[in-house]
Amino acid sequence: MNKQAFQDCYPDELSHCYGCGNNNEHGHQLKSYWQHFDEHTPLKNTTIARYTPSDVYTAIPGFVYGGMLASLIDCHGTGSASAMAYLSQGREMGSLPVLRFVTGALNIRYLAPTPQGVELVLIGRFSEVKNRKIVVDITLLANDVVCVKGQVIAVLMPESMLGNSTLS
Repeated sequence: MNKQAFQDCYPDELSHCYGCGNNNEHGHQLKSYWQHFDEHTPLKNTTIARYTPSDVYTAIPGFVYGGMLASLIDCHGTGSASAMAYLSQGREMGSLPVLRFVTGALNIRYLAPTPQGVELVLIGRFSEVKNRKIVVDITLLANDVVCVKGQVIAVLMPESMLGNSTLS
């Protein structure tokens, strides 16, 4: 299993996302990894990302802005979906043709205020895996407290988003 972050396997042409793109110096640059990995039972696999938001993402002093939390769930979900797609096809992450996923739907439930100044942990679990659609359920924790639950319905990036790229 590759210990490299999923997002580090994205081709440069597709690595500009504000939430997780390596080529966006102003973005969050979220990094997602396998937490539990078993190639024989893929739906039992889990993913993990850790992130400490800066104070500029304040909702009310001392608490993180909900839009920031949604963006972390979004990017962890699409990154996890890409990793699962490669795993499902028995391919190395980043190999061609590219399997990059985008958000088809994002559902968020805020369960508790999320404190600032602490590391946030995002855990992803897969509830559906198909060739062009992968559903990832994500739990976001702060200080071991579940603050947000989200679901990302990730869809394979349409060819129209690839432009004239040689990635397909």
